[in-house]
Amino acid sequence: MAPRILPLLLPLLLLVMAWPLAVQPAPPTCYFRMLTLSREIMADFQSLQASEPEDPCVRYLPWLYLDIHNSCVLAKLRDFVASPQCWKVAEVDALKERVRKLYIIMKSFCRRDLVFNSDDCNALEHPIPETMGPSDWQS
Repeated sequence: MAPRILPLLLPLLLLVMAWPLAVQPAPPTCYFRMLTLSREIMADFQSLQASEPEDPCVRYLPWLYLDIHNSCVLAKLRDFVASPQCWKVAEVDALKERVRKLYIIMKSFCRRDLVFNSDDCNALEHPIPETMGPSDWQS
């Protein structure tokens, strides 16, 4: 009796073992990675401003608002990375490294996925709710 059950159980066992591989979600797109990383960077920047507001290094960092739909964002990223180093505040150096990573992703790996809806550089310095972009309106 056992030899007849084995051929029936083998396909079922293979199906059970292969199921987790079949239901894994697709990897994130370049656009999703850029959007997620820009939001994480802005959150980290705001947290840094709140926790270290009196440190001169933090106080003189360029203000950071990122809208990956604005063509001026690449210049904004370059300016932030080029700002003076903060040797005393490790969080600033870590933030700059993440900004550099986003710049490289946008400029090299995902440049074909970029679609700029505006070129208003002032909107990155003084954002108003209308310039926050379609993805933020849905939040």
